[in-house]
Amino acid sequence: MSRPVPARRSLLVKLLATSLLIAVCSIAATAWLAVQLTKQAVTQEQSRTLSADTDIYDALIEYAATHDSWAGAQAKVARLADLTGARIALTTPGRRPIAGFPADALDAAAVSDVPTATVDPLFLDPGIARNTGGRIDARAVGPYRLTEDERRSLRRDASSYVDCLRSFHAAAEIVDTPSGRPVVRRLSAAPPAATRCDRLDRGFTPVGSERKPLAALNRLVRSCAGDDFSLTPLFDVRYSGAPDSDREQQVDNCVGESRRAQLRPYVAPPALLFVTGRAMPAPSVDLSPGNQLRIAGTTGIVLVLAVIATVVVGRRLVRPLRALTEAARQPVDRQGAVPVTTHDEIGHLATAFNDLSARREALEQQRQDMVNDIAHELRTPLTNIRTWLETARDGAVDLGPEVLDLLVEESILLHHVVDDLRDIAAADAGSLRIHREHAYIHDLLSGRPGVELTADPDLMAYVDPVRMRQMVGNLVSNALRHTPPGGRVTIDAGVTAGRLTIRVTDTGSGIAPADLPRIFDRFWRADSSRSRATGGSGLGLPIARRLARAHGGDITVTSTPGAGSTFTIDVPA
Repeated sequence: MSRPVPARRSLLVKLLATSLLIAVCSIAATAWLAVQLTKQAVTQEQSRTLSADTDIYDALIEYAATHDSWAGAQAKVARLADLTGARIALTTPGRRPIAGFPADALDAAAVSDVPTATVDPLFLDPGIARNTGGRIDARAVGPYRLTEDERRSLRRDASSYVDCLRSFHAAAEIVDTPSGRPVVRRLSAAPPAATRCDRLDRGFTPVGSERKPLAALNRLVRSCAGDDFSLTPLFDVRYSGAPDSDREQQVDNCVGESRRAQLRPYVAPPALLFVTGRAMPAPSVDLSPGNQLRIAGTTGIVLVLAVIATVVVGRRLVRPLRALTEAARQPVDRQGAVPVTTHDEIGHLATAFNDLSARREALEQQRQDMVNDIAHELRTPLTNIRTWLETARDGAVDLGPEVLDLLVEESILLHHVVDDLRDIAAADAGSLRIHREHAYIHDLLSGRPGVELTADPDLMAYVDPVRMRQMVGNLVSNALRHTPPGGRVTIDAGVTAGRLTIRVTDTGSGIAPADLPRIFDRFWRADSSRSRATGGSGLGLPIARRLARAHGGDITVTSTPGAGSTFTIDVPA
């Protein structure tokens, strides 16, 4: 019986999996496209909202950095509300109104739990601010704002510095800081010879308006972190030695705290910002030409993938069926094996077809061999009988006792061949009957001339005594036939672990290793000349094995060429 096809190899499962795959791909593609379009719409709207909030926050930070109070902030807030369409309100940290537009914006701020941001140029909000470098807004310059004369003087020096760098093919540009100080920023690497231009760089030298507040800032920082450093007008720290990371962190913290303490009188106090009332429109799919192209492209890709999957799976399923059809249409004598390329139901069908073809070829060959062997086995005794009878009819010989004995012997031989063929046919058809009964094994094996028997006289087994005697007799006849004069044939029997074992051993010519696999084939004899004197009918050993198997056991053989053979019967006792 063939094993069932595993579910993972089943043709039905493959078809179902293919259908599910196409459906899943279609659903996934549709969902992906919908999600992408919706995400794009939502992201765009959120970006617009966040950008508007950032613009409002940045504008108010600029106001706070350049004013020491919120006294004139109402006009600024109203202008921002008109530009963005949002309700904007400013309150103190204690929720006291500062400015708002439209009029109900302050009411909404009063009941709101979470402000949009805290407006403080000395502590920028990293969640909404565009640039949080140092967390102090660069536009909060306080006492460091330069006069016009100081700006012009520094710009002349910066221009000379840039011209010097350019003479060495080094690119640079002048950037104005919120305090009015121009800063030279290099855009490319300069050769070593360009170091002579550094004498023109006044970026680390304070000028008139900067000297007093910078000196005060240095005192504040040194009181906090020591005096192994100094600050430049750009608030960079220049150390006298090589500090470690902990020291740098300590100094940076002190610089930040000191700058805030110095700048606090020059900026507006912290305020809470509330941006409310702007409704986000419901996201919608924009069926613009670009999106229509994306929808058409995705649909086309899904369709192409579905067609490809269907064609590939269909070809894989049809290919082995076509091979089976072509093989089945061939003439019987030209039918060959078909390749088994899958392990599903079609693969099992191809395997069964190949097995059927192989069995048919084997049976056909066996039938031809049997017909030839039967014809050969019957021809010899029939020829002998016919020859003697024709000779006697012609008067060339008298039908005396010797001739009659010879004719009787040939007829007995014919009878034995017919009996053997009948037993083989019954075994092949499964109709070989075994009639078991308790029997003494010693009695079944005794009475054979020229054979030594070793068996317990009281040994009993539940076997068919007639078939057991026939089985052992075939083995003994074969052993005697191949044992020369002076040799020995022995039989020993015993029961071990509920199994009866009978060994027939001879000291004859033995069996070649190449012949052992065929020793139980019907009509096979080691002597290729097929002489009856040396080979018998060729049916004794096959019949013996079938009788052993009918008892639920088997016969095995071991042999050493030139030393003899041992046939072992092993059946349930």
